[in-house]
Amino acid sequence: MRLGVLDVGSNTVHLLVVDAHHGAHPWPAHSEKVVLRLAEQIGPDGALTAAGADALVKAVSMAKAAAAGLDTDDLIAFATSAVRDATNAPEVLARVRDETGVRLEVLTGADEARMTFLAVRRWFGWSAGRLLVLDIGGGSLELAAGIDEDPAAAVSLPLGAGRLTRERLGVTPDDDGPPPAAAVEKLREYVDGLLDPVVKEIVDVGWDRPVGTSKTFRTLARLAGAAPSGAGLWAKRSLTRTGLGQVIGFIRHIAPRQLAELEGVSVGRAHQLLAGAVVAETVMRRLDVDKLSICPWALREGVILRRLDQLGPG
Repeated sequence: MRLGVLDVGSNTVHLLVVDAHHGAHPWPAHSEKVVLRLAEQIGPDGALTAAGADALVKAVSMAKAAAAGLDTDDLIAFATSAVRDATNAPEVLARVRDETGVRLEVLTGADEARMTFLAVRRWFGWSAGRLLVLDIGGGSLELAAGIDEDPAAAVSLPLGAGRLTRERLGVTPDDDGPPPAAAVEKLREYVDGLLDPVVKEIVDVGWDRPVGTSKTFRTLARLAGAAPSGAGLWAKRSLTRTGLGQVIGFIRHIAPRQLAELEGVSVGRAHQLLAGAVVAETVMRRLDVDKLSICPWALREGVILRRLDQLGPG
């Protein structure tokens, strides 16, 4: 069957269409996305702005039309932290439903962590033993650990790269210079403080294989020397704490708009890269992780796998 997954995230609205059936590898048939940076369109009152809501409705409508044109049998639509945290989320969701016919399911942070963990478990298989999965999104950081397909611990913290760039570093895509060293150090201290309550919970579960997934970790790994996307889905990629430290030492002195010129760095997320790197380095240090395997599957694939499990054979 052909499944469409519409992911309304903090940075992008991403449509992924796959051909799959129960027990089989989901094969991508189509992928398209539009950069909205919804997390940056939250007003002082905590509400998604009218312009942000307008852009979201338009993006969802276009994605629905694209999915229909590709003859999808089912369209699974979900939203993460940007919509979840907006004070006017119910009104925005109702408008999307009324104007596009698409019902967005708002995932909790813990749900994000669990479904991402499922995708990573299926990718690496049972031979990987106990997994630790780290995922830095635009609005939140997810951590999960366990031996089964459902993690024993699943935690979400408001430590997304976009959120921290906006709220803690005050960086914009057009800035001509890097943030002050003092601001970066304060950010590191802030991340440390939010990690304090959850480190013991994750460590108590333990792991045999630590894994990083999603765009931020893939970009950082590429800058640290991992294979480019052109090497294919199956190329083994990793990120060491030493390599990450070298990347941070380099990018912290570069203006946000110049970061987009680096190989593997997307224009829409370049200004968020330093904040994401600080979160990655801090969590690896706090959990005493020296090396992460990079997994190409993440939340969207987890949502697909969960739906296939629900449908069952045939």
